[in-house]
Amino acid sequence: MLTVPTNRRAFLAAAAGGALGGLLPASLLHAQPNNGKTLTIVLPSNPITIDPINQLNHDAMVLGQTVFENLVEYDVDGVLKPQLAKALPVISADKKTYTFELRDDVTFHNGKKMTAEDVKYSFDYLLDPANKAARRSLFTRITKVTVLDPLKVQFELSEPYGPWLYFLTKYMGIYPAGSRKEHGDDYFKSKPAGVGTGFGVFEEWKPNDYISFKKNPTYWRKGLPHWDRLVVKMIPEDATRVAYLLTGQVDLISAPPPREFSRLKTMPGITGASRPTLGGALLMYTNNLKAPFDDVNFRKAVSAAIDRKTIGEKVYYGLLDPSAVPAPARGWWFNAEADKELGFDLDKAKALLAKSKYATGAEFDLSIQAEPYLLDTKDAAIFVQAQLAKIGIKVNLKVYEFSVLIQQAIRGEHQAALQVFMSPGEPSYIMQVCLTPEQVLSKSTGYNNPEFNQTLAAAFAETEEAKLKELYGKLQMLAARDAPIGVLGYVHASNLWRQALQDVKVNQGLTIAPGEIKV
Repeated sequence: MLTVPTNRRAFLAAAAGGALGGLLPASLLHAQPNNGKTLTIVLPSNPITIDPINQLNHDAMVLGQTVFENLVEYDVDGVLKPQLAKALPVISADKKTYTFELRDDVTFHNGKKMTAEDVKYSFDYLLDPANKAARRSLFTRITKVTVLDPLKVQFELSEPYGPWLYFLTKYMGIYPAGSRKEHGDDYFKSKPAGVGTGFGVFEEWKPNDYISFKKNPTYWRKGLPHWDRLVVKMIPEDATRVAYLLTGQVDLISAPPPREFSRLKTMPGITGASRPTLGGALLMYTNNLKAPFDDVNFRKAVSAAIDRKTIGEKVYYGLLDPSAVPAPARGWWFNAEADKELGFDLDKAKALLAKSKYATGAEFDLSIQAEPYLLDTKDAAIFVQAQLAKIGIKVNLKVYEFSVLIQQAIRGEHQAALQVFMSPGEPSYIMQVCLTPEQVLSKSTGYNNPEFNQTLAAAFAETEEAKLKELYGKLQMLAARDAPIGVLGYVHASNLWRQALQDVKVNQGLTIAPGEIKV
C-alpha cells in the first residue's frame, strides 16, 4: 500500500514551527544566505533535456527558456507578446500566411547576429521528420518557411491554425543556422553553450544536483538579467526544498507543499504567492483501448465517483480548482453543462458501472509520479483509490519516476496514469495533444473521433470569441459523452521565496520566470 511519508509532514510541521535544530544537519542549520548576485531556484524533478523541441517536463522549461527564445512569447500573465520579432505577425486574410519582422539588435551567445536565415533553419530542423523532435506534431501545419529579407520571414500553413503562436515559447527555440549539424542533438540536450539568444548562457550541468547559467552580457533587453549567475537545483523531497529555503541555501522554490504553503509564506524572511492557471490540469490518462477503460460507461462511472471539490479543498488546500472537463472553470470557454455530466455523483457512478461490461467491478493499475511535478499527485491518488473502492473498483497504485511515467503515456503502455499536465493556457492544447491522432500523447487515451477532430479544426480557423466558445463548448460535450480522459481540476501556480528578492512574479504558465528577478 502506498502512503504519504509521515516523516515528511513531521519535518514540515517542525520547520514551520521553528524547530529545525533537531531535524537539519549542521551544514544547513548554520548556513548563511547567498551572497553576491547569484540567484538559486529549486525544481522538484530532474530535467531530461534543455532542448525545447524535445522538452516533456514543464517544470524544467525554465532551463530552455533561459537559453532559447522565439518569435513571440506567451508571458507570465498569459499574454502573447513579440519576443525576437518586432511585433506580432501580419496574418493573411485566409489565415494561412504569417509574416514576421525581426529585431535587428539580437545576437546569439556565440556573438553571431540573428537573422531570418536562423529562424528558417530552426523551423526546418524541427519540421524534418528525420530529426524526430518530440514537439514536431504541434507545428506540422507549417508547410514552408521563406526568408523575405535578412530581417523578415514568412510562414505558410496548410490550413488555418492560430494556436501555433501560443506554443512557440514553450516548445520551440531559435538557434544559429547550421548549429544542429555542427554540434549534434546531445549538445542541445545537455550543454547548449553559444546557441541561444536568451538572458542566460549555459555554464554547467552537474547531474542530480544543479544546472548553472551565466548572465548574457549582450542580451538585447538592456539591463536584464539583474543577476550574474543563475543556479537551478533539483530537490525532489518537499521537506528538503523547504529546509533549503528556510536556511538561505536557495532563493526560490517551485511546488511548495500545499498543506504548509499558507503558513510558510508568512514566516520571517520568507514570502510567497499563488495564482490560478488556465492550463495546468490534473489529468487521469485513461487508455480507451485497454480494459476496463474500453467501456464508456465504466469510464463515466470512474469520473462520477471522484469528489473533485474535496480533492481541491482537503488534499491541495485550495491550490486545485475542480473541473471534470478539459477546461478550467474560470476559463471563458468552460462549459458548465458538460462539466456537470462528468461531475461527482456516487449514485450515478454506481448506475453507470452496472450498465458497463464490468458491472461486478474491476481493477486497474494507476501509474503515478514519484516526485512532485507542480503538485505531488500521491495524496490525490490515494483519495481516488479510496473513492473508487466505494463502488467496487480496485485501484493498484504504481509509482514511477517522471521520465518513465511520461514515456509510458506516450507509448500507451498504461491502463491509467494520474499526472499534472501543463499547457500554455491556450484552450485547444489538452484536447489536441491527448485526444486527436498523431500527437505526442495520442496513445495516452487512444481516442479518435472524426466529429471531435472536425470541430477542433473549425476552432483553429476561428478568431471570434463567441464562435470559439460555441465550438469549445461542443468539444467539451463530446468529451462528456465519450469520457475519453479523466480531469480532476486545474492547479494554481505557487512559489515561495526569500523576501530579499525583488520583482518576483508567479508565472500563470507555472514555469518559474527568473529573467526579471532582482537579487
